[in-house]
Amino acid sequence: MKNILLSATAAAIAVSSLGAKTITLYQDKNSGAIYTKPGPDRIKLGTFVSAEESDTGYADTKKMAKGIKATVVKSKVKTLKISGKHYLGFTHINYADSKKDDISRFETRRNYLQVKAYWNSTDYARITLDTFQQYNDTGSKDDGSWLVRLKYAYIYLDEILPYTGIEFGQVHRPWIDWEEHHGWWYRSIAKTFVEEKKGAHLTNSADLGFNLKTKTDYFSSEIGLFNGEGYHDTTTEVNTDLSFEWRLTANLLGTGKKKVSMSDEYADISFLGQLNQNYQNYKTMNWYGIHGVYNNPMFLLAGIYVKSDNDGGEYEGKGWSVNGEFRPIKKWSILGRYDNWDVEKTGKYYTRTQWIAGAAYKYNKNVKFIGNLFYIDPSDKVSDDEETRYMFTAEVKW
Repeated sequence: MKNILLSATAAAIAVSSLGAKTITLYQDKNSGAIYTKPGPDRIKLGTFVSAEESDTGYADTKKMAKGIKATVVKSKVKTLKISGKHYLGFTHINYADSKKDDISRFETRRNYLQVKAYWNSTDYARITLDTFQQYNDTGSKDDGSWLVRLKYAYIYLDEILPYTGIEFGQVHRPWIDWEEHHGWWYRSIAKTFVEEKKGAHLTNSADLGFNLKTKTDYFSSEIGLFNGEGYHDTTTEVNTDLSFEWRLTANLLGTGKKKVSMSDEYADISFLGQLNQNYQNYKTMNWYGIHGVYNNPMFLLAGIYVKSDNDGGEYEGKGWSVNGEFRPIKKWSILGRYDNWDVEKTGKYYTRTQWIAGAAYKYNKNVKFIGNLFYIDPSDKVSDDEETRYMFTAEVKW
């Protein structure tokens, strides 16, 4: 018993004397004594650290030694996952109208802060805040202040039906988030065609309602019922009917369950749309489209066609968009996109177009730099501003 106590004491003294470093211990076969150096009849026990080092880490131990207290996070769930995303940039706008002053400005286009609270391995609650600075068409700030929006606030329950989970609350709408993670990877410089103001401008990415998300190897879908106007529209009270929205995707290479990346090979064909019987100003607004994408580590090619009926209103029209990406060198990409939307509003028929061309460099897993040219021709028959944008972007994820 005495030998055991002496051995334990010796080990404790040896570890503490070396601070937070690891130590290799040896035990005498006959007496059971503990040593820090090898010798005759000594058996190597292994390499050890102190209990304090194991629990807090060397850096934290040093901080606490200086009187800095560790932060304790408490929650009623087992796991909290915190993440953020930032679109930081500089933009120069050159207007075709010589009477208008050009604009140069640094921008924080988007700052997302997200928390997911998991009570088991698959089910969770999510909240995402979106901070940004709002600009009007002339480039000046609307009110001189930063805005904060609630982007997402929902619970996700997995496998409520075979291969199907549900988002309930302020949730993803079926199309935009999917395209941003399969067909158009550059939300930091431009929204998708169906959302972009100078594109089709038919919908946005989040709304109040529910979204049923199905994933199998060769088929995936999102089908939901929503308020219809989107998470940041102020005309919700105008709508008397809910919006039925969908995405049905054939995952031709069996990637329907996978969270794909640019380095994966996948090929998808999707049918998408939205059905509103009473939209803004009590007009029917129904739109639908078909989208195809093929990606491999070397390149991406995607395209979409969309048709919208709005009883002759401002969302009446049809159009298409194509985009591509070429990755000739590791970490480098060359990207391009063309949007074409034919406006068919009663009494107004014109086409608005956009060109995007640029290059991207992946600095590390958290940061990507993008430089691009953005040419916008809002119409060829109305007085909207034609402009060229020169943009530099730092896309940050953590």
